[in-house]
Amino acid sequence: MKTRGFEICKGYEQKDISLPIRKTIKSVGYDIESAEDIVIPSLWKTLFTNLVKIVKGENSENIEIKPTLVKTGIKSYFADDEVLFLVNRSSNPIKRGLVLANSIGVIESDYYSNESNDGELMYAYYNFFPFDLTVKKHDIIGQAYFQKFLIADNDKPLNEIRKGGFGSTDK
Repeated sequence: MKTRGFEICKGYEQKDISLPIRKTIKSVGYDIESAEDIVIPSLWKTLFTNLVKIVKGENSENIEIKPTLVKTGIKSYFADDEVLFLVNRSSNPIKRGLVLANSIGVIESDYYSNESNDGELMYAYYNFFPFDLTVKKHDIIGQAYFQKFLIADNDKPLNEIRKGGFGSTDK
């Protein structure tokens, strides 16, 4: 019987995806790798480029500053009373300028195998260095932690069923 773990998402079966592992016997988190090479643009370059557009009189409503989603090609299953936290590596902000846009990713059990993206885990990063950063396939981009959670007295959740993937809870 499966309790908790990681699997390769649909569409990634033949793409040399590594399942997460703990690197030492006392490690808490599972190291998560990038599924592909991806460039994370410098936030400063993006801000400066958009500032120039505003100064030139271009419509500022069309300017978007979005984090870059780094795909992993993996999904995770676990019990309904557990959560999976996606966190940054402690070295990423200092060595690579990478900061998670959402500070911490919270993955609920019903995200697993959802119809929108098969439950693929992704990290949303901003690059605070003044130059673009290339993340290579198999680079460790973050960590994942399983944890039990508690429910408040008189808890009455809505009877909604997850229909989407990344960022879909409020839709």
